[in-house]
Amino acid sequence: MSSARAGMSELTELTGSDLADLLRSREVSAREAVAAHLDRIEQLDVVVNAICTRAAEAALRAADEADLLAASGQPLPALHGVPIVHKDLLDTAGLRTTYGSEAFADYVPATDALIVSRCRAAGAIALGKSNTPQFGTGGHTWNRLFGTTRNPWNPELSAGGSSGGSAAALAAGMTPLATGTDMAGSLRIPASFCGVVGLRPSPGRIPYVPTDLAWFPYVVAGPMARTVGDVALLLAVVAGPDASAAISLEDGLGGLATEVDTEVSGWRVAWAPGIAGLPVAEEVRQVLAGVLPAVLDLGVEVRDGEPDLAGAEEAFLTWRAWYYATRFSELYRERRAILDEATVANIEQGMRLTGTELGRAERLRSALHSQVAAFFQEVDILLMPATPIGAFSADMLWPDEIDGEMLSSYLSWMRHLYYITATTLPSLSLPAGVTASGSPVGVQVVAGPRQDRRLLQFARALERSLGHCGGSVAPVAVR
Repeated sequence: MSSARAGMSELTELTGSDLADLLRSREVSAREAVAAHLDRIEQLDVVVNAICTRAAEAALRAADEADLLAASGQPLPALHGVPIVHKDLLDTAGLRTTYGSEAFADYVPATDALIVSRCRAAGAIALGKSNTPQFGTGGHTWNRLFGTTRNPWNPELSAGGSSGGSAAALAAGMTPLATGTDMAGSLRIPASFCGVVGLRPSPGRIPYVPTDLAWFPYVVAGPMARTVGDVALLLAVVAGPDASAAISLEDGLGGLATEVDTEVSGWRVAWAPGIAGLPVAEEVRQVLAGVLPAVLDLGVEVRDGEPDLAGAEEAFLTWRAWYYATRFSELYRERRAILDEATVANIEQGMRLTGTELGRAERLRSALHSQVAAFFQEVDILLMPATPIGAFSADMLWPDEIDGEMLSSYLSWMRHLYYITATTLPSLSLPAGVTASGSPVGVQVVAGPRQDRRLLQFARALERSLGHCGGSVAPVAVR
């Protein structure tokens, strides 16, 4: 496809991998690619509200520099000229990073988060920052600084959270690649709601730097895209050890972008749509039932079964409360009014914790690891719901029931996500279909300890079997 034949709108519908190929072959210039995506942001973000801080001038300068590099004949990096957006929880040198909070409304970091610096080194060009709830608290993207991010498939619905801005930008064709973070499901929830792919990698796969809680495994950074292939492309350049990180895996997943396509016949797959007895809306169950034939078409051995997740609830909620009290208690004491209700509740719960409770949570977490490690000796992949509901109203902060079953807190509907977080297993949300009410919904694919490569290989195979490998862009209606 020459640049003469690649219209601006067509460029925004390409996968990141296809766009990267065109950029490396110089059939499309980096300025053309960046300008097309900036134009789409300008047109659509008035509806979606995904990009909270734009970097148009810097992005165009970087594009011109990339085009000069390409003209020089020098070797080009893997993501040469490919647009990307970074979640506003991730530090970006010279570009405002607010963490979704008025407390940091004007903060400009001096250095990049590691995932950002590795994207930059790989040639990706940042278009801006994507919206997030304050400090990433919650599965719906809203904050007092920037307001609500809306779902490109239906702007009346939530884009999910807390990486909702990244997921919405991807679904709307504003960017082919994005970054996010995940603790209680923040990469996987918005991926499910927006019909994109969000990967929660194993802790240490992408070292989380900088952080003042270096040994905390529940918060990770990860890639998002419209296809599994694009997620693999991005992961391949941001994964790998870092000497400054306390949790850092040695396997850098080199070659992943080309090795993600593999034969999975004969793999052992556990099918668990009703895992842990958690409630799932009937319309989501119907979508997941449609996934099973595509799984069987892969020639895998499907069995009913699920890991023992006893202890996941208490372990996760205890350590999450500890995290909030440790990170934000000073802000709570000095500027409590600036904090949203959910963040305050988490901090106060953490401040009440005792050493005995933390000790019990750690024993539960250790037992949980043994339980899931034993389970994955018998299976290769676990399939389960990503979210138990489709996207809820953008005017709600969180859903209070699932098919009539009342929920007790803003976290209760996220248990399919944070139970897996507590295991530290790698997982992703893969587009599975659309509910009867018109909301995209994902299937959660989970692999064994540190098996990120096999996770992506199976997800890629299932994506193709489902027929979703094109990574479609939402037809956002401009109001």
